[in-house]
Amino acid sequence: MTTELSNFAARLLPHLRDTARQAHHDEFDKLALELFALQFKQNAAYRKICEARRFTPKVVEHWTQIPAVPTAAFKELELTCLQPDERTAVFHSSGTTEQKPSRHFHSTESLKVYEASLVPWFLKNVLPDLRFTIYDLRLICLTPPPAQAPHSSLVHMFETVRSRAGESADHSFFGTVAPDGSWTLDFNAVVDALSSGGDGVSPPPQTPDARPLLLLGTAFSFVHLLDYLAERNLRFDLPIGSRVMETGGYKNRSRSMPKTKLHQLITERLGIPLSRIICEYGMSELSSQAYDAVVGRAGSPLPAERRGEDTAPYLRVFRFPPWARVQITSPETGREVADGETGLIRVFDLANVFSIMAIQTEDLGIRRDEHFELIGRAILAEPRGCSLMAAETRKS
Repeated sequence: MTTELSNFAARLLPHLRDTARQAHHDEFDKLALELFALQFKQNAAYRKICEARRFTPKVVEHWTQIPAVPTAAFKELELTCLQPDERTAVFHSSGTTEQKPSRHFHSTESLKVYEASLVPWFLKNVLPDLRFTIYDLRLICLTPPPAQAPHSSLVHMFETVRSRAGESADHSFFGTVAPDGSWTLDFNAVVDALSSGGDGVSPPPQTPDARPLLLLGTAFSFVHLLDYLAERNLRFDLPIGSRVMETGGYKNRSRSMPKTKLHQLITERLGIPLSRIICEYGMSELSSQAYDAVVGRAGSPLPAERRGEDTAPYLRVFRFPPWARVQITSPETGREVADGETGLIRVFDLANVFSIMAIQTEDLGIRRDEHFELIGRAILAEPRGCSLMAAETRKS
């Protein structure tokens, strides 16, 4: 690992703690160009890609010109600045077992940056109201624990949140990995946690835990859970302040459904209002995540007096943290589309210090000023577990 990259990471950490401070375009540009030069120097595979496109630090003058690498390249190339003996972890892309996964290598230092990027933005978007902190909620993670899914960036994300909350790992993860590699749920344990006010232990505690619940999971995990509850005609009215964070799509692991329908069923079966259902957009190749927020029909923020109401008629757009930028680009020209037009999502993530900052995804989005509305997978793109199905016509 180079001292230059380590120094850059150390200087970046204070930026990752300040989610309220929107990085000025000139400041982001300076940091992005510096990181591009370092990655061009230290990442051999990336350097070859840049040279083939004739984009080098000598000719790139703005962050928007930095060459983006398609996520598919992470399947074939070692797109990392880390030496083999420095790679203490690797995140794989989710998908069907027949697909070759992407590989995003990490070290102890890069995971420190990853977690520093993750936690403040998660708290700002999932727990925005000041009356609750992460310590006030009980976690229900609808995924396997880290020991069973060591290469899942999503599980690592949930484990990072759990460790900050001080919750028990044994009583927070309700999934398991089946012999075929698929994820399944311990439905009885989930129902115990939902119904008893306990944490999944059996028998339930004598004194119910009335803290709000935070349910974290993929869309397909929520579909499995909702189907199970429907089959048994079970409904819950979870404590005030409970909320859901769901991410991704279905990965051929369940029936798919429009996002509006999924959220309506969550409200019907769990008693969590639509305003407390948050969607996350992330992937193994990135170190930062985007969360959706409700805006007015014309793109203006939803008035404060209406934030607790049914927000379904309002547009929901995804926002990355201040240390990342997103472009919606034309697949034909590679240039950014106009506001309101559809294209491929391209992310520039400063927290990807030790790999590649500029990532070209295979996901479609509609440009909404500097943010985006998520559409789904591009045609012919492989289905991913942590992205939406292309059949979903709108994020809502």
